Amino acid sequence: MWWIYALLSAFFAALTAIFAKIGIKNVDTDLATAIRTVIILVLGWAFVFFKGSAGSIGSLTKQNWIFLLLSGCATGLSWIFYFKALQLGEVSQVAPVDKLSVAIAIVLAVIFLHEPVTWKSAIGALMIIGGTFVLILK
Repeated sequence: MWWIYALLSAFFAALTAIFAKIGIKNVDTDLATAIRTVIILVLGWAFVFFKGSAGSIGSLTKQNWIFLLLSGCATGLSWIFYFKALQLGEVSQVAPVDKLSVAIAIVLAVIFLHEPVTWKSAIGALMIIGGTFVLILK
C-alpha cells in the first residue's frame, strides 16, 4: 500500500514543478514560496481536522517537536531553492536534479537511522547520482 502513496506523491511532485514554473513567471520566488506555504498550511490542517486527529497534538514529545521543526525548516529551504532553480532553469533539468535528494536520503538513512542498504538501493542511488551529473554537465 505504501507504494500507492509514493506514486501519488511523485505524480503531485511532478505537477508541482509544472504549476510552479508557470506560476513563478515574473514573480519573486520567495513570495511564491510563501504563498504556496499558506496553501499547504490550510490544506494540511484541513486534512487533520477532517480525519479528527487534531486531538492527538498533546501526545507529541519534545523529540517529535524538535524533529518536526527541523523537518519544516529543511522543507522550507528546499522549496525556496527549488523555486529559484525553476525560475532560472528548465523543469526538465531542475526536477531530475532535485531528485538527487533520493540518493542523499538513502545515504543519510544508512548513516543516521542505521537502515540497511541493499544492492538494489545502492545501484539505484548511484544511477541517480550519475544521471544528475549528466544533466548538470549537459
